[in-house]
Amino acid sequence: MFSSPSHRRTVIHAMTTVALAAALLAPAATAVAAGPAGTSPAVSARSAGSATKAASRAMTAAPVRTQKLVDGSTAKIYRLGAHHYRMDNVSREGHLLGTLVAKNADAGGQHNGMFVVLTADGDAVSWTGREQYGAGSFLLPDGSTAKVTKVAADHYTLKIIYQGHVMATLVADHRDAAVNANGMYVVLNPDGTHSAWTG
Repeated sequence: MFSSPSHRRTVIHAMTTVALAAALLAPAATAVAAGPAGTSPAVSARSAGSATKAASRAMTAAPVRTQKLVDGSTAKIYRLGAHHYRMDNVSREGHLLGTLVAKNADAGGQHNGMFVVLTADGDAVSWTGREQYGAGSFLLPDGSTAKVTKVAADHYTLKIIYQGHVMATLVADHRDAAVNANGMYVVLNPDGTHSAWTG
């Protein structure tokens, strides 16, 4: 449960980018912070180049840690920068099944009943089941409420509400969205499927 209500709204628009192989994880997102108005194309190009180089270095670098996921696969977690991590999901046979990237916001996805969240601090959590479907109000495991709204086809929002206050908002617009809300992990799929887990 959230320890105390907050009048300050935390709005999390998780827009994640996930490169997936055929076997695991639906598309999930990387939060992209909006740049300052008037950013020059040259600056943007340099920033993109730096990010590409960092990702390239991480491909050959050793992971900062590995951990088992609930389906028996392994999460290899790489640090790309401050609040910027990549998780490679590797099968028991050593095949790359999919990748999540979390940059300044959490990333997550779902496939065949397994949900995975990679936080911007590099923590990975996985669980199975506990799905809810479509629009409506749903009780979450920490005692808060998920208010799920359909915006359009493959576009849903989920607000985490506690004692009348919106604590976080997920936006799944043709991509999965995820958040770590004070130790409760939530994944929202663009078809309205959502699941929450707390350890």
